[in-house]
Amino acid sequence: MLIKKVHHVAYRCIDAKQTVEWYQKHLYMEFVLAIAEDEVPSTKAPDPYMHIFLDAGQGNILAFFELPSQAPMDRDRNTPPWVQHLALEVDSLETLLATKQRLQAAGIEVLGPTDHTIFQSIYFFDPNGHRLELAANTATPEMMRKLDDVKWAMLDEWSKTKRAPKHAAWMHDGSMGAPGR
Repeated sequence: MLIKKVHHVAYRCIDAKQTVEWYQKHLYMEFVLAIAEDEVPSTKAPDPYMHIFLDAGQGNILAFFELPSQAPMDRDRNTPPWVQHLALEVDSLETLLATKQRLQAAGIEVLGPTDHTIFQSIYFFDPNGHRLELAANTATPEMMRKLDDVKWAMLDEWSKTKRAPKHAAWMHDGSMGAPGR
C-alpha cells in the first residue's frame, strides 16, 4: 500500500485561538503545533496565515488555517450541510452518550444518536460551521463481512442507475440488528 496513514486533514477556521480552545474544551484534543507564514510555501503567494494542529488521537492530526486576508469563510452552497463532515470515532456507545450530554450542557446543539446499524453517531457543528460526527462502532464481524461481500455490486449498480441498491437493505429494515436489539 502506498499510503501509510493520514498525516493531517486541514480545514479553514474563523479564529485560530478560538478553534484551539473549543477543540480542547469539548473534544479534549491537545494543541500540538502552530505554523505561521506571510507567504504560502508551495505557491509563494503572499497570504499570511496561522496553521494550527490538534491531536485527534492515535497519530491523527486535525489542522486548521486562519486566513485573515481572504474573503470570509463560506461553504459550498450546492452541497447539503449534512454531506461535508468530519467523523471521529469514540471508544463506546457510553462515551458517545456522555459526550452528547456534555456538549448539550455547554449549549451546543446535538443531533442523534442516529443508529446506522454498524455504528451510532451524534452530529454537531464547531464554531467555524464545520459539521462533526462522533461515531461508536456497533458492527459485528458478520455485518462487516456481509457489507464487504456486496460493496462492488452496489457500486456497479449505483454507477449505472444512480438509485440506491438494496444489497444491504438489512441495515435499515431491522432484519439483522446488532446484538441486544
